[in-house]
Amino acid sequence: MHLAVAAPFAYAAIVPLLHRWFPRVHTGWFVLPLPAALFAYWLSRFPGVRSGVDEEARLPWIPSLGIDLSFHLDGLSLLFVLLITGIGSLVTLYSIFYLSKTKERIGRFYVYLLLFMGAMLGVVLSDNLIALYAFWELTSLSSFLLIAFWHHRERSRYGALKSMMITVLGGFAMLAGFVLLYVMTGTYSIRDTIPQVGALAAQPLFYWAMALVLVGAFAKSAQFPFHIWLPDAMEAPTPVSAYLHSATMVKAGLYLVARLTPLFGGTSEWFWLVSAFGVATLFWGSFQAVKQTDLKAILAFSTVSQLGLIMCLLGLGSAALAFEGKVSDVYVLAMTAAVFHLVNHATFKGALFMVAGIVDHETGTRDIRKLGGLAAIMPITFTFAVVGAGSMAGLPPFNGFLSKEMFFTGVLNASRMNFFSMEAWGALFPIVAWTASVFTFVYSAVFVMKTFLGKAKPEQLPSKPHEAPLGLLLPPAALVSLVVAFGLFPDIASYALIEPALASIYPSLLAPGDDFHVHISFWHGWTAELFMTIGVVAVGSLLFWQLRRWLGVYGRLPRHWSLNALYDRALEGLERGSARLTNAYMTGSVRHYLLYIFTFLIAVVGYALYRTGAVGAIDPGYSGYAPIGIYEAMLVTATLLATLSVPFARSRMTMIILVGAVGYMVVLFFVLFRAPDLALTQMIIETVSVALFLLCFYHLPKLRKETTTRRIKLTNAVVAVGVGAIVAIAALAASGTSGFESIADYYLEESYHLGGGKNVVNVILVDFRGFDTLLEIMVLGIASLGIYAMIKLRAPRQVDRKGDSPNES
Repeated sequence: MHLAVAAPFAYAAIVPLLHRWFPRVHTGWFVLPLPAALFAYWLSRFPGVRSGVDEEARLPWIPSLGIDLSFHLDGLSLLFVLLITGIGSLVTLYSIFYLSKTKERIGRFYVYLLLFMGAMLGVVLSDNLIALYAFWELTSLSSFLLIAFWHHRERSRYGALKSMMITVLGGFAMLAGFVLLYVMTGTYSIRDTIPQVGALAAQPLFYWAMALVLVGAFAKSAQFPFHIWLPDAMEAPTPVSAYLHSATMVKAGLYLVARLTPLFGGTSEWFWLVSAFGVATLFWGSFQAVKQTDLKAILAFSTVSQLGLIMCLLGLGSAALAFEGKVSDVYVLAMTAAVFHLVNHATFKGALFMVAGIVDHETGTRDIRKLGGLAAIMPITFTFAVVGAGSMAGLPPFNGFLSKEMFFTGVLNASRMNFFSMEAWGALFPIVAWTASVFTFVYSAVFVMKTFLGKAKPEQLPSKPHEAPLGLLLPPAALVSLVVAFGLFPDIASYALIEPALASIYPSLLAPGDDFHVHISFWHGWTAELFMTIGVVAVGSLLFWQLRRWLGVYGRLPRHWSLNALYDRALEGLERGSARLTNAYMTGSVRHYLLYIFTFLIAVVGYALYRTGAVGAIDPGYSGYAPIGIYEAMLVTATLLATLSVPFARSRMTMIILVGAVGYMVVLFFVLFRAPDLALTQMIIETVSVALFLLCFYHLPKLRKETTTRRIKLTNAVVAVGVGAIVAIAALAASGTSGFESIADYYLEESYHLGGGKNVVNVILVDFRGFDTLLEIMVLGIASLGIYAMIKLRAPRQVDRKGDSPNES
């Protein structure tokens, strides 16, 4: 499993070489075999997982902190890895025909795509919470790069930054929740944490951990009010939208909620937070999708809505953990619907995104106001759109109809709950769900009717429309085939995907050797759910027919107080505030900067000395110190004289020589104290620095004494005396007291045994303090890259009046 997760990362490293070595071959052909092979590999693990035998793999990472790369394959993770690799294969094939190998930087595109694929595999397989978080944030980083792929477009940069800001901040909250779980359980392992659920619920940090984890899940899965990043992320190329924003990245939050349901489920707080935010997102996303005029914008808000539907079902299904036995079966149905619709949404929404990409690719626009009458010109694409939109609207005989009926069953069961305060609020769930389903029908009709039916407008299209090539049609054809297959034969998905996933979500509801048995069928008689569906079609058709008459309601919504406007104003406010703060202390005066540093040093070190009582432990008699010899006294005297002479020097050259003399006195101190390596290092550095200063300062004008006020002189004197005093006290306190046993003996005893080196200093720097050295190297590397970037940076060519980039012009 570790090799399967590492494969996309390793392959991403050689993709640029393949792109360079074979420029005439589309790089996607070299990438396609990897997700296909991974899909076949994960598919081969199905028999073992289906039989109840989970697979585990562990690779130590930081054992001392309980962090390792432990992967666990069960029914839930198998479902997601099949989606990641299966749809990833189709998206890669689609991108070969969608992205030009000559006009686009496809080498970078596939590097970013493989990084995202590997990160998503790590998220759904990780059993260690810290490893999961690392992969989680890597998905945010790689999706940022994919969304900003057309970085010359301002909207692409804006969408990428917005998505990263919201998802990364949500990830930080999630990390805090993981740390709280570790504080309560003493382990980062998810499987080791779940058995402690009985004791966890009584701890005060339990609900804080729950809330923080949900913030991360809601931000990643675009739940209200964090959903605002998803529509702007549609500036990414269509293959990215079809992959990240329909089948994988936005499902990460849903995966986390499902994975942690055994831990937090069964509590009223988890039930209400997950289901309420889900149903609110369902309604708001469907309502906003109707007014959109861009095909991908319609699909973006529809994705928000469908994610809310699944999240709501996950919350309703968590109520099953409040019971034992058959009583919980009615709530298990909601979780079954969630898993089923998760699969269905990936199939029909991935196909619809590809349809939108085909329309854009062949006509040059996604604006439904310019489109129309394409059914006769693009009949195959039109067929895919009808199947995908029909499933999204919940119409038979497609898979979306089945999971939508199960959703209606779930909210109706919830309305009859007599616990978790559902007696008062439970009736809202079916009402809001039905209303949102009506809008879902409307935007599904808008997607198909406005694009493919009605009057053709060839004069408004940038390109002459025609049917897409076979390469663009094959991936959506495979997805719509699954839409029909899962609709007509739903028990295929039940047996292969839903039942193993339910066993992973509800391990406590199964006896050893037992299993869930899911059976999904079309006809259940004239039920309330069927009448709700008939009502959806009837009212939705009426609203679509009268769309122009009521569409003006959207113009009455206060745009100034929309979530997007609030986000923009908050970002602008942060930028203005940070600029004011920076301008307040970044005055360009070296004296001011030194005052900040030295004042902070005095305050922090002085407070630490006061709190620890180190000052009172100083030995005033110096009985524990070695006697001062004649040479030490002479060196101290010479050093003091050279130091005190610096402020009175009349030229820069004299100052440099005096400062150099102080440095060479320190070299002699090292010699006297028998530290030749330090003496040699200090001498080399001192010699080079003095030579460089002399070389540079020689060309500066003659030093002029500045007249300063008495207030400035007094401030300088106070700070100088304060720094000298605090450093002296700290040195005396450190020499005379120790709150713990010295580590020096440990270094001397273990440097050779553990580090394999005879030089203790080198072993400490490279082995014992390896992270410090690594970070120092990273700082130098980052500085070097920054300097290199500034040297290589070239100003862009002049942009034309329309704001297009040179490449677009």
